[in-house]
Amino acid sequence: MVPREIFEEREVQTLSKLAMRSIDSQGRAKPLQPCPLRTCYQRDRDRIIHSKAFRRLVNKTQVFLSPEGDHYRNRLTHTIEVSQISRIIARALALNEDLAEAIALGHDLGHTPFGHVGEEAINEIFQELKAGGADNLPDGFNHNEQSLRVIDILEYGGKGLNLTWEVRDGILHHTGEKDPRTLEGRIVKISDRIAYINHDIDDAVRAGILKTDDIDKESIELFGRYSGVRINAMVCNLVEYSRDKNTISMSPDLMKAMHELREFLFARVYRGSAAKSENEKAKNVLKSLYFLFLDKPELLPEEFRTEESGTRVVRICDYIAGMTDRYAIKMYEEHFVPKVWMV
Repeated sequence: MVPREIFEEREVQTLSKLAMRSIDSQGRAKPLQPCPLRTCYQRDRDRIIHSKAFRRLVNKTQVFLSPEGDHYRNRLTHTIEVSQISRIIARALALNEDLAEAIALGHDLGHTPFGHVGEEAINEIFQELKAGGADNLPDGFNHNEQSLRVIDILEYGGKGLNLTWEVRDGILHHTGEKDPRTLEGRIVKISDRIAYINHDIDDAVRAGILKTDDIDKESIELFGRYSGVRINAMVCNLVEYSRDKNTISMSPDLMKAMHELREFLFARVYRGSAAKSENEKAKNVLKSLYFLFLDKPELLPEEFRTEESGTRVVRICDYIAGMTDRYAIKMYEEHFVPKVWMV
């Protein structure tokens, strides 16, 4: 037996009956010769890690735009934290840890620069274009749908990463009303929320926007005062409540408390706080670049140019969404900020 077959047999022998086993995968859009060393989900994980979109996450905002301190989270550190939490839960429930890890590592590949502000900017652009009479536009921009577009179309020189059905499903449905089909995908969906609630509180305290004592006493009693303690409490409760069930959830009282903690963050950090003071400037950067490329498509990199006007709005969106924060600012300065006259 080659190592992959040993791993596949080990999954059959050791994983829960509720787990998604590699040998039961629905496969890839384009058939691929199996790797002798890795299962299909281990291979997907590696394809994501070696992608350009994954490397760009290091310079994309999580919540705080271009923070001065070195300890604030960015989109890459958020992704790693989601992956770590997902793997712990999957392992404790005897589900497929490799599948959960691959979904977690790929879930935010389609995120815009400047965090959710970039997502809002592109949606406002579409609304402006529709108000101006443009048709055949996308209904809207969502980072999870763009993540799927990155792995299916944009990566690997336009060939896509050709990932398995289960990883694609988990990435697409890691947010929104519809749940992933696999339990491993549902683990990533709730791990994403556990990660950002706790690290965004941590970063907001670091930035002086929140004090730990601002969190209500009931939440502190249930989850603890500090980030690591809270994550551990949430994960332990989730594992205990989900064991041998065809669902992934914390107990109702802790789910309610986590939801209230999330609402607290929206009220105190995500909306109208000092952390959001530069949002309109960030939106202006992306909108200015978008309409510049719409008027002058010759400025786009060759791989994003198209003669079809209906497709052009999407290709510009692909280019803008793929930018890092610093690249977007560099492009804005290059095209809109006067250069110093050198004598």
